[in-house]
Amino acid sequence: MGAAGATTAEGIAPNPTAVTATPEALELIERLRARHGRLVFFQSGGCCAGSSPMCLPEGDLLPGTRDLHLGEIGGCAVYIDAEQYARWCRPELVIDVSPGVEESFSLETPEGVHFVSRTVGGATPDASPRVAS
Repeated sequence: MGAAGATTAEGIAPNPTAVTATPEALELIERLRARHGRLVFFQSGGCCAGSSPMCLPEGDLLPGTRDLHLGEIGGCAVYIDAEQYARWCRPELVIDVSPGVEESFSLETPEGVHFVSRTVGGATPDASPRVAS
């Protein structure tokens, strides 16, 4: 699902298709929602595994004034720091699932998998340039 009607922070508006999810990610989101209720995603900007999106129960972490609402995936809001989004050249993020557990507070950890962000255009989460596919 695209980011139609997404809010802005610091005057930065997301791409119309700023965030989408793979079928595998949507299936996992549905399982997590059945178990935990309403969910929210925050795209982390840390180094290494810290740049993975975090899936949390809605209300556990509230968006700040500098967080940009990119849109929704599987009925869940997705946020990213506005400066980070601009630094990454306003990519289109595709939320996917990869095997293995990462150190995280994200809800999918007990499933033995973790959410990952893949990019279309812009820069990758490690800030290296990437050509649009």
